[in-house]
Amino acid sequence: MTLAPITLSDIRAARERVAGKVERTPTVLSPSLSGHLGAPVYLKLEHRQTTGSFKLRGASNAIAALNAEERARGVVAASTGNHGRALAHAAKLEGMRATICMSRLVPQNKLDEIRRLGAEIRIVGNSQDDAQQEVDRLVAEEGLIMLPPFDHPDIIAGQGTLGLELIEQLAHAALVLVPLSGGGLAAGVAAAVKGVSPGTKVIGVSMARGAAMKASRDAGRPVLVEELPTLADSLGGGVGLNNRLTFSMCRDLLHDVILLSEDEIAAGIRHAYEQEREIVEGAGAVCIAAVLAGKVRASGPTVLILSGRNIDMTLHRKVVCGEAIEESAA
Repeated sequence: MTLAPITLSDIRAARERVAGKVERTPTVLSPSLSGHLGAPVYLKLEHRQTTGSFKLRGASNAIAALNAEERARGVVAASTGNHGRALAHAAKLEGMRATICMSRLVPQNKLDEIRRLGAEIRIVGNSQDDAQQEVDRLVAEEGLIMLPPFDHPDIIAGQGTLGLELIEQLAHAALVLVPLSGGGLAAGVAAAVKGVSPGTKVIGVSMARGAAMKASRDAGRPVLVEELPTLADSLGGGVGLNNRLTFSMCRDLLHDVILLSEDEIAAGIRHAYEQEREIVEGAGAVCIAAVLAGKVRASGPTVLILSGRNIDMTLHRKVVCGEAIEESAA
C-alpha cells in the first residue's frame, strides 16, 4: 500500500520533535570543488552529526513519535550500520530495548559501535533482505516495534530536517546532491528543499555496484538488485518490493540519479581528506566523487551532502594511500 508522500509540514513537525537531540550541522564553501565545478560548491557537513551520520535525525524522530506502550516493547530494525547505530543511541537515551539485525557485509567497526551502545545484534545472511526476515520474525514473535532504515514516514520526515537546514543556510541553492540508497534521506531532503525552494534541483548519487533505487526508477517499480560489496557500504541493500513511500517520492522528486565506480568513490574519500580535511566513509563521499568525476553540471550554487564518517580507519588509510581499492571493497 502506497502512503501519502511526506510533506513540508511533516518535516517541520519532525524538527520540533528532534530539537535538542540532533546537531544542526554547518554548510561551508569548498573553494577546491568550486574550481572543479565552475560554480560555488558548499558542503553540508552532516558526517559531524552525533552518531557520525544523518541517520540520527530519522531515528530520533521515529522514537519520539512512539507512545508509552510501544516504547515498553522496544524497537527493531535491519541496518547496514548507520541506522542501527542511530537507533541504538536514540533508544538508549530513552532507556528502551533496541535490536539491530544486519548482514555479514556490515563492517566490524559499525558492529562494535552498535554493541557499545547496548543494543542487541543479530547477524543474518548476506543481504539486507536476509536481515529483514529476522526483523519480521522478532516483530511477530516478540512484539518489537519495527523502525526500518528508510521506508517509514517518521524516518523520512526526520531525515528531511537536514534538507530544511541546508536550504535555510543556502536559500539560493540551485542544486543539491544527496547520497541515495533506499531513499529515506533523498526523499526527505527533496521534500524539504523543494517544499521551500521549488526551483532547486535535487539529484541522487549512488554506487554502480547494486544501486537498487536507480534500477527501480528505471524499471518503473521496486525491483530486486543483488547486494554487492562496495566502498559505499552504507548505500547497500534494496528498496523493498512492497515499498510504500520512498520509491514514489524518489521517482517524483529527484531530477536524476548519478552512479559511480569504486575508483571514483575512492577519489571522493581522498579528496575529502586531503583537500577538505574531513574524514568520510564511502557513502559520505559520493557527492564529492560525482563532482570530481565530471558527472555534475550546475549553473549556480550547489550543495553536496556529506552524510557519514563511520569508516574503518584501516580501510580509510588504504584508500587515501591508493592501496588495493578492489580488495578493500570485496
